Amino acid sequence: MDKLSAEDIRSFSYLSDIGGTEESFSIPLIYRFLIRYLSPLVRFFFNINYTGLERIPRKGAMIITSNHVSNLDPILKILAARRHVFYLAKEGHFRKQPNRFIMRSNGMIETIRSEGGKDALSRAHDVLTSGFALGIFPEGTRSRNERAPFLQKGKTGVARLAASFPDIPVIPICIIGSREVMPPGANFIRFWKAIEIHIGEPVTFGEWLISDDGGDFSKSQLEMLSSVDEHGRSSIMKSLYRKFTDQLMWTIEQMGAP
Repeated sequence: MDKLSAEDIRSFSYLSDIGGTEESFSIPLIYRFLIRYLSPLVRFFFNINYTGLERIPRKGAMIITSNHVSNLDPILKILAARRHVFYLAKEGHFRKQPNRFIMRSNGMIETIRSEGGKDALSRAHDVLTSGFALGIFPEGTRSRNERAPFLQKGKTGVARLAASFPDIPVIPICIIGSREVMPPGANFIRFWKAIEIHIGEPVTFGEWLISDDGGDFSKSQLEMLSSVDEHGRSSIMKSLYRKFTDQLMWTIEQMGAP
């Protein structure tokens, strides 16, 4: 039988692991306060309809993904998760105070794009190793399209992280209406407008890797992956990462992402 076993998948994750910084990761005190006391109040003011909330684990490491059309989207994902979620954020948010203090106080991870974001992915690795929830927008940034369709091509960082943790659930979320509640450049929030948040079925990279409709990766392919040089291995990995990311984005689109 050529199907991968659980041990084979662990071997694959060893080959694909991006590695962490080996520095401890903890929840900032201010962020603890905000989630415990402010989050329920914020949830009360928004007109949000959730479907599939039971699919989000209340504890343990996970990767939460979604489309990104409004600056409200990170907050909406935290409200859906009902727990601390940590995000990768572009370096521009950290350049000046008080923004830098706010971002650091909420455990946000600075992404320096000119360096390829490698350090940020390593720090994101630390988040998952510590058993926390990581929030990712696979598109990399808020959609700049002025009209639908807003969904953009996903970047493969989410797949690289998922492959490093093949047993951790990756949860697709579709956010509808947040752009109308807070349009780009708006100085106020239209709390009365409705937001739809649909949570899809979680999938682990390990499940996807062996699925006929996913990676369809076999034991013989794993043996080949282990034997080829670094360049050949990188090429195979990139192909798998791209396929995983494209299918994830397709799932979010089919869930109704505008």
